Amino acid sequence: MRSLDSARAVCDRYHPGLLKALEGIPFAEREALGSPGIGLFRAHGGVGLLVPTEFGGHGADPVDAVRVQRALGAASPSVAAGVTMHHFTVSMLYSLAEHSGRLAPEQLDLLHRVVPDQVLMASGWAEGKTQQNIFTPSVVAEPVEGGYRLNGAKKPCSLAHSMELLTASIAVPGPDGTPELALALVPAGSPGLTVHRFWGNDVLAGSESEEIRLTDVFVPDGMVVRTTADDPHRLDDLQTAGVIWFEMLVSAGYAGAAAALAELVLERGRGTASDRATVVINAESAFALLEGAARAVRDGVEGEEAVAQVLVARYAAQDALAKSAELSLELLGGVDFIQSSEHSRLAASVRPLIFHPPGRAATSGPLADYFNGASLDLS
Repeated sequence: MRSLDSARAVCDRYHPGLLKALEGIPFAEREALGSPGIGLFRAHGGVGLLVPTEFGGHGADPVDAVRVQRALGAASPSVAAGVTMHHFTVSMLYSLAEHSGRLAPEQLDLLHRVVPDQVLMASGWAEGKTQQNIFTPSVVAEPVEGGYRLNGAKKPCSLAHSMELLTASIAVPGPDGTPELALALVPAGSPGLTVHRFWGNDVLAGSESEEIRLTDVFVPDGMVVRTTADDPHRLDDLQTAGVIWFEMLVSAGYAGAAAALAELVLERGRGTASDRATVVINAESAFALLEGAARAVRDGVEGEEAVAQVLVARYAAQDALAKSAELSLELLGGVDFIQSSEHSRLAASVRPLIFHPPGRAATSGPLADYFNGASLDLS
């Protein structure tokens, strides 16, 4: 399919050989628990896609990033879903690094090591519950000498087996004792950090989405990002960047899975011309919305306006992608369904977009109010 081939070309430009390597693995193995897909992503330089060039990365802009994600999603929905969490984390941390003094020396040193050491980062934000704010801390932080002791769990947490760093939202006491949001950077080998089986579905099993438990895990002060008196908006800026990038990237991966099915329908000439056009129109319009939001962000739209645009694109896309995948599966036919589970699993891989927060029900009021002139409050 023309547009999907274009996305593949962008992906090959940043990560030569990655798509070919993924497609060389049988689909069932590629999408299964224990899949080598995440390892191939790292081996082909996937870690550095959004890392700025001054830190050794590719510094891809939002438009190229969603195109890469679409190509990945077409090849492996599991890999696309899993690595979204790395890219989402990268987008937040390096957005702080753009401004001198917003990160401690230890934190900057870590960011300089991400590309040379191919450090894969998992996201320990509260991302697993549809109606929950993704920045609501799911880990308790107790102040101790020299840092904090962390206790809690994140489930599911993608990249659980391959990560080398966990970023976890925590609540720490502010100057007046009131809890405030902070970000802990936790090495995967920290004593007390353990991985436990959680994902029980065959769909997206290769994303390594398991439970991460933190039991009395010590994190030094230098590995905690928090607001300061002279930089009170540090975490607000981080949250905004995180929401924008997360919604664009995770949606683009699912758009790739739907596009792969649409491509099969076209290649096999299934159904009538009207049927095939309907499949393509739904798949293409969904991605056009996401790409348009990405272009707006690239061109300078930011803050509440950018968040509103990416959420509108995401919710509209998830409806169109579901329609495209459902009709694609129908047109591919019963014999195709009977002879292999690959395409039914690919179609099933499109739907989990509805489960990623923030859920539509939770944002309907705030979005309606925003477009009527109010501030956008997603808390």
